[in-house]
Amino acid sequence: MALLIGLTYGCGSSSSTPTSPTTTTTTPGGTNVSIVMGASTLTATAYNPNPVIIGVNGSVTWTNNDAIPHTSTADGGTWNSGTIASGGTFSRTFATAGTFTYHCSIHPGMVGTVTVQ
Repeated sequence: MALLIGLTYGCGSSSSTPTSPTTTTTTPGGTNVSIVMGASTLTATAYNPNPVIIGVNGSVTWTNNDAIPHTSTADGGTWNSGTIASGGTFSRTFATAGTFTYHCSIHPGMVGTVTVQ
């Protein structure tokens, strides 16, 4: 009986704090990415989900859900959405596998990653 009490006490005394999981979306054909409200003051959370994983020939559509304009601009210059107005969208198809990092050219602290498998 003492053992049972010890186990019960041990189970009830846990004080661990759960951690938030990283949001990653894996989609074979494509996915939607939201540019969130207040994105200009955010970094890796300005684009949601981030990172995203898609299949070869899959596409990503960015939707600007913020009140101000933003872009989706590849770090290496592979693509540039131009200005995406509030409520606007931009889509890109990825024909080759790889990891592609991007940012907002208006607010360079906003960053994201697309992985194509």
